[in-house]
Amino acid sequence: MEADKMIAAAMSRGQRALSEHESKLVLQAYGVPVTRETLVNSRDGALAAAGQIGYPLVLKACSPDLMHKSEGGFVMVGLANEAALLEAYDKLTARLKGMTADILVQEMISGNRELVVGMNRDPQFGPCVMLGLGGIMTEILKDTVFRMAPIDAIEAADMADQLRSRKMLDAFRGQAPVDRESLYRCLIAAGQIGLDHDAVQEIDINPVLISAAGKVTAVDALIVLRSQAG
Repeated sequence: MEADKMIAAAMSRGQRALSEHESKLVLQAYGVPVTRETLVNSRDGALAAAGQIGYPLVLKACSPDLMHKSEGGFVMVGLANEAALLEAYDKLTARLKGMTADILVQEMISGNRELVVGMNRDPQFGPCVMLGLGGIMTEILKDTVFRMAPIDAIEAADMADQLRSRKMLDAFRGQAPVDRESLYRCLIAAGQIGLDHDAVQEIDINPVLISAAGKVTAVDALIVLRSQAG
């Protein structure tokens, strides 16, 4: 489904946000590299998805009503085989008792460099793009840079260079430098989605994981929609 149709459909259903899977589909439509993943609603479906993606895997409960899955125990990582996958599937579905959600079967990506990319619609300045140090360091170090949308590759490069922790983007302890073109594509996309879709209030891509080879991948994502109250 095209991004505009997906967002319009979510608004018509009264959703406060897109699900993680929906959010990634929108981002992917704008050129953001995202994890390989499949949405399922059965144990057999999970096994079939695992057969296509390969182990190790991550399982996540996926619903527009679950905007903070980790805190609720709705994410299970490092699933190395069928037995672990099915055990995790059963635990997740048990925790979802009474809730409506599918299960996201997602490839597990390794990497110890994490960034966050975001967009927030400022009442005065409109869509503003954010780049920062990601993961648990986001709130601790507050190493972030902001720009008003639209931004181009030159401005995206300037944002990356303004980070205090910018040296992590270079070759680092045997790891390759980050694929800067992919990173810039994430930043440009976040701003462009805000410009193209008034219904999108906020985008949070955290973490954007950098592999040892320098590959950039959006591992988790959330698109928040504007309030329809009133």
